Order: sequence, then C-alpha cells, then structure tokens
Amino acid sequence: MQQTLRRLILTTVLVGVSMNHAMAQTSLPDPASTDPEKLGWMQGFPPPPDKLIQFANGSNYQFPRTRWSFSHGRELGPTMNVWHGNGPVSALPAAYRDIEQLHFTDEHNADMTWAGMLQNTYTDSVLVMHKGKVIYEKYFGISKPYLPHIAMSVTKSFVGTLATILAEEGKLDPSALVTQYVPELKDGAYGDATVRQVMDMTIGVKYSEVYADPKAEIWDYARAGGLLPVAPTYDGPRSFYDFLVKLKKEGEHGEAFAYKTVNAEVLGWIVRRASGQSLSDLLSERIWQKLGMENDAYFSVDRLGTEQGGGGLNLTLRDMARFGEMMRLNGKWNGQQVIPAAVVQDIRKGADPAKFAKAGYVTLPGYSYHNMWWIGHNAHQTFEARGIHGQRIYIDPVAEMVVVKFSSHPLAANPVTDPVTYRAFSALANYLMK
Repeated sequence: MQQTLRRLILTTVLVGVSMNHAMAQTSLPDPASTDPEKLGWMQGFPPPPDKLIQFANGSNYQFPRTRWSFSHGRELGPTMNVWHGNGPVSALPAAYRDIEQLHFTDEHNADMTWAGMLQNTYTDSVLVMHKGKVIYEKYFGISKPYLPHIAMSVTKSFVGTLATILAEEGKLDPSALVTQYVPELKDGAYGDATVRQVMDMTIGVKYSEVYADPKAEIWDYARAGGLLPVAPTYDGPRSFYDFLVKLKKEGEHGEAFAYKTVNAEVLGWIVRRASGQSLSDLLSERIWQKLGMENDAYFSVDRLGTEQGGGGLNLTLRDMARFGEMMRLNGKWNGQQVIPAAVVQDIRKGADPAKFAKAGYVTLPGYSYHNMWWIGHNAHQTFEARGIHGQRIYIDPVAEMVVVKFSSHPLAANPVTDPVTYRAFSALANYLMK
C-alpha cells in the first residue's frame, strides 16, 4: 500500500509540479484541449468513475484535473472560512476596453497578443484595473466570478501584510527573536532567528522545495499538513506545528534570500500569537470586512484546524482585485484608509537586492523580497504577490494598473511563464499610459 501511494505521489509530482524550466511551451498540452468543462470533470450525479477527482488518490493534483480542482478546494479537504461581513459590498467601477489584440514581442521575438498570452499560460481568470476601474475581466472553463480559486503562494503576501500591520501597531516586533512569540521553536532551525529574517525569507533552514526530488522536505511538509494523502502506516508529523518544530538549521540567517514555504508557516504561527486570533478571523476583521468584499474566502487547514499560511488561501478574482487596488492606493479604498499607509510603504521599499540575487532568479533581475512580497525596484516601481502555476497580483503604481490572474499551468514554477507574462504586463502598462 505504501509503495503504491508513493508511486502515485511521484507521478503527481512529475506530471503536476515539475520544475523542469527547460521544457518548451510547444511540448505542453494544447490549453484548449484541457478545458475542464469540455473534459467533463465531476459532471453528473454521481460523476462517472473516469471523471472523478478526489483527494484520497491524489488525482486532485494531477494535470489537467487541476483545471477543475484549483477552483473546488472546499469540496476536496477541510477549510476555515474568512467572513466578508454583513456590510455593503463595495463597488468595482468599470470602463471596459478591448485589449485582446494588444501586440507585443515574446521572449523568442515572435509576435504575441494579450489573448494569446492568456491561452498559453493556462489562464483560468484575469482582471485588469486602471485608475480604479475594471477595464478587462475574463473567465475561462469552469471559472466564475463567485467561485473562489486557490491563490497558492499569493497567500504569503496576505500573511505578510497582516504581520506588517501588527508591526505598525506595535503588537509585533520584527527585530525580536522568533522564540519571543513561539518558544516551541527554540530547539530547531528558528531558535536564533529574528521575525524580520522570517518575513524576508533570509532563514538558514534545511528544507528543499525541489518538487522533482521525492526526498525533498516539501513532501514531508505536505503530508504533515494534510495536503497529500498518507498511507495507513504513516507515522510522521500530522500538523504544521509538529513539522515546524523538527526543522534543523542549515547555514546562517540573514545572509541570503531563500524562498521556503515553511517560513510563511512560521510567520503565520507568530501572527496568531501576536494577535491572539486565527489567520482567518484576523484577515476577515482587518481586510475582508473593511474592503466590502463580495464573497467569503477560505483557507485549507491541517488536522488541527491550522490554516495553511504558505499557500492555502482561496478567494474570488474580484475580491483579489479589490485587495490589489487597495495596495496600489497605499492602503486606501473607497476614500477610507483600510490599512495604514506606512504598512504599504514599508512593503514597497523592499529589501536588499544583493541578498535576493544569491537565489538565482533569472526572470526577476533586480528584485528583492520583503514582508512576503516580491519587489521590482524598477522604473515602474512594481510589486507583486506570486503563486505557483501562475497565480498573480501585479501592481504597477506608475501605470496606475493592477492585474490579478488565476491559472492552472501544468508546470508549477513561474519562471516557465514569466518571460511572456511580464512582457504582456509591460506592453499593457505602456498602452494604458499613452
């Protein structure tokens, strides 16, 4: 049984989340052929056996089934709600423009259009705001305006924003040791780390996110958090907390940026302790209700009911656009200061690009990582939240533009699609500024 499950997980790894950046776009399935509605996933009462998608056998994380499951997480595992409140829904003014035939040159010097970029990056839904108005909104396959989609590591930026709010209020000290808030971590990798080092991911911890490596710690993390099925004989950690306390130090803290999801889980633990609230309640109180969101969001949770702060937030596209636009406006929304302007300014200043460069992100030259956000340090002062398989909040303050995008690309790593995505975003920004 255990060997069978292991083979299943490895198949999921290789099919769904391969890190092979060299794979050419032409070798991937035609996006139109993977439309979940046309393929009939989970249709019928009950669905036919060959159209079922389930957590127990790992099929929920196998492409092209992910084109359905990324929008149906609540049906596949336990979740915790983020209440949108009982106040009025805030308006999203619209002034639609036809940008589908906007042309630009892709990384191969070939002509590409905005519509072509969306198709080639397996976009599920996308929305563009310019000067506070929705100018473009599109849904593909089974996506709908009211259907939450998993944000993957965009989640980290929400958690980082909450942490920065608490820091601004004096409830969280970024210069303090992690153990001031979570003494349970004193004997592991985080025993001598500061909160700031966690927030900027400059932690030296033995943890690998190389998805193609079956021995990488990412899989132990996933099993502990209930993100993967486990065999009956499994005797490893059964919660995020149990997994985090066992992590060991590797290298020194503060020397270089190293993107590791466990840092976001540690920050989530710190935020819970500093606020005395769950991530779900804190996010509802500080952001969801204040922004007048249309829909509840939800987190995936582990066996203890602990939210997955590293990638488990599910929300609707329009609500993600509200959040992105609020960040563009330095914390303001509908004329109200939702979060302190100092919070957004601290995020946007970024960290040390030299420390970031050590991580070797060739598609993000000059970037830094600060408060769980990716900071561009470029002429357009862009900053963004990124998640695997193509999830994105892209904020361009100079062009007064926000792009939010949900996708289900068959390859996990964003460097696969960064070249064409960034060229499209840049072309759109220049077009809107004319």
